[in-house]
Amino acid sequence: MLKINDYKKYLEFQEEVKENLKNLKELDEYSPSLLKENLNLLKEKGYLGVPYPKEYGGLGLDYLHYAIVICEISKICPSTGLAVAAHTSLCAFPIFKYGDEEQKKRYLIPLARGEKIGAMGLTEPNAGSEASAIELQAKKNGNFYILNGTKRFITNSKEAEIFVILSTLDKSLGKKGITAFIIERNFKGFTIGREEDKLGVRGSSTCELIFEDCEVPKENLLGKEGEGYKYIMETLDGGRISIAAFSLGIAKRAYEMILKWEKERETKSEIVYKIIAECDTLIESATLLTYYSALLKNQGERGDKESANAKLYTSEVAIKVCDYALSLYSYYGISKEYNLEKFFRDAKICEIGEGTSEIMKLIIAKEALKNFK
Repeated sequence: MLKINDYKKYLEFQEEVKENLKNLKELDEYSPSLLKENLNLLKEKGYLGVPYPKEYGGLGLDYLHYAIVICEISKICPSTGLAVAAHTSLCAFPIFKYGDEEQKKRYLIPLARGEKIGAMGLTEPNAGSEASAIELQAKKNGNFYILNGTKRFITNSKEAEIFVILSTLDKSLGKKGITAFIIERNFKGFTIGREEDKLGVRGSSTCELIFEDCEVPKENLLGKEGEGYKYIMETLDGGRISIAAFSLGIAKRAYEMILKWEKERETKSEIVYKIIAECDTLIESATLLTYYSALLKNQGERGDKESANAKLYTSEVAIKVCDYALSLYSYYGISKEYNLEKFFRDAKICEIGEGTSEIMKLIIAKEALKNFK
């Protein structure tokens, strides 16, 4: 059980992170140079490998520290926060958990140090929320696997040099055919396709990945054949914690704008006070759900329901608090003067990425029924 004195240490770390992020830039449109500048700043502080052991290039901290970092980055620049979450949770984690020692040395160390950026390829044109519908085909051919197919909506696709890719060895096997590979950007037959024109988080790159007889050495098989579905489910369990933290950062930014609005005008309006009270309660509740799921992750426990709870609730909180802020600022809110409209657009991805809200509800309901006695 986390004690108050222990929690105070996390709060001290939070203040340290805030201080270290003073020069982080807020991005609305994709700029390779500015995003690289942000990522380099985070690299210098070790924030691209927070939860990984020092022997693998990380900071050797835990998932609660990591959630704090994602929250504070996203409070300033959601696009950068999303890039770091995809890099750390979706690419580095499965290599850390399921990679062999050689793969960890070759790939995890440069990822955790921030020397290389990572991405994960799961979503396809016909496979979004249902991972078992993956169609990217992998066939064994001597010392290689040959991959053919496409991925869509892949975060970090322009920056990443290392990709964890989910494919199927046999689509008729469903989940049992899903297999994971580590792909390098320069692999023959692998190219980056068109960039998506998105509603929000426009400062991060999101592209199509194309595999045309892509040759993947057998040494780049991640874990075992046919166990990729299990790997991705555990990876998403932690990834949802990072999206909850990402959502929390957006919600906190909007809430601060609400407090600033009242402080400057001193309306002392009962309506405004009710909005402040509701937003404060929503954010405190979302914080506890997010931090609790991170603590479970620290203990090595599967927290499917808890991380889904955190992701579902906190994403809804982000939307709601941004909506309140826009309403208070009125026409100023929908202008680009205060960036509130940008944060409102950014917040929508919270309800979609790492599993939609509908999928979160299915996970929560199934887990609740399974554990009911």
